[in-house]
Amino acid sequence: MPVRWLGAVLAACFACLHCGSQTPVGPTPADPIPGPSPPIAGEPPVLPPGGMTEVFVGAGDIGTCDPNSEATARLLDSIGGTVFTLGDHAYPTGSAHEFQACYDPTWGRHRSRTRPSPGNHDYEQRGAGPYFDYFGANAGFGGVGYYSFELGSWLVLSLNSNASIPAQVTWLKNILGRSRNRCTLAYWHHPLYASGPSARVSAVRDLWEVLYDAGAEVVLSSHDHLYERFAPQDDEGRVDPERGIRQFVVGTGGAALHASTHRIPNSEVLIIGFGVLKLSLSSDGYDWEFIPVFGQGDAGSGRCH
Repeated sequence: MPVRWLGAVLAACFACLHCGSQTPVGPTPADPIPGPSPPIAGEPPVLPPGGMTEVFVGAGDIGTCDPNSEATARLLDSIGGTVFTLGDHAYPTGSAHEFQACYDPTWGRHRSRTRPSPGNHDYEQRGAGPYFDYFGANAGFGGVGYYSFELGSWLVLSLNSNASIPAQVTWLKNILGRSRNRCTLAYWHHPLYASGPSARVSAVRDLWEVLYDAGAEVVLSSHDHLYERFAPQDDEGRVDPERGIRQFVVGTGGAALHASTHRIPNSEVLIIGFGVLKLSLSSDGYDWEFIPVFGQGDAGSGRCH
């Protein structure tokens, strides 16, 4: 084989060592909700010294047909990686028209690289039909609104706080029991902890408990239209710097902002402003940066358990 061809083949093989799966994986046939069977997560990819990172960037509470959604979409324009959404994509009712008029011209230009999760406004339409029609396979399989995928060495779980929590707990335990990934991140719409005014869904505590027991690192939510970062906590709201989950509330995608009348325990940073959260996920930790449209930002880092 000529040297130049041998070099090309070796380069291609080396690149494949670093390919991560982003195919959404839904509930398995053995779970309460039917769907395709997920693969068992493999060993974390071999990373060169210094570690490759995967960028995971996004927000929730987004499409309102006003300049704020466009402003946050412009932030995404200059950031590579995978986009997450934390629900409430098209206001006020999540209709097909609102998706096309308010979401598609802004955040919709990143649809092919978006891994969404649904919010309560998406469910203003029966079964969140326009949401699932718009995102297609990227929203998971079977119309249940929860799925998993790998991002580098991380297991990532998009959950649905508008759907049956017991069914998801069963599915979640199955996925986490099979996983061999060191680092885990989960995201859904309604936060367990938040200082804003929106209504809570207490049942998500059951998801948090399973994630905490499995050693997950990060949970992302929105629903409150603000940015808030918490210290690592357990499912009872106790600070746990060794095994706790760090939660970010990122309801800053474009919908009218909420004021906070009080700060709940363990809230470390609270910002009332539009922006996106950028996470850089490495083989043994993560960096975060809240990038504002204008005003105050936030940044830091954490390690995997």
